Amino acid sequence: MRRILPVCALTLVLSCQGVPDQRASVPPLPDKGPPLTYAQLLERCRTLAANATAAFYADNWPVLEETAVKLEQSADYLARAEDVPAKHKDTLPTISADLAKMSRELKDAARGKDVDKTNEVMKKINLKVREMRLADG
Repeated sequence: MRRILPVCALTLVLSCQGVPDQRASVPPLPDKGPPLTYAQLLERCRTLAANATAAFYADNWPVLEETAVKLEQSADYLARAEDVPAKHKDTLPTISADLAKMSRELKDAARGKDVDKTNEVMKKINLKVREMRLADG
């Protein structure tokens, strides 16, 4: 009985370990790849914004910088997205340019480990991605 209790405790502790977050593995986009749909890019931007927030909270500056690069790639793809909702057709070039600029600012802030600037830019990015929603509400 004395041997079973530690084994059970160890098993319980190990079973509580979570699996790695699958969101963290957003692959980079090819430089000259085919266009993606607006919905695909929106989901990608949401995931990258969430990943950036998680990296920022953990002070994982290299991952934050890498995520900013992927977000900038996504913003570039956004400019030529397919199936763009009518409400975003006219503003898509501006949204894409703004998101790309913010992504570069985030990359620079992460490279410099500037907490205040990172926080400021992350807020802007999250608001911009929220503005990109498919539906009002």
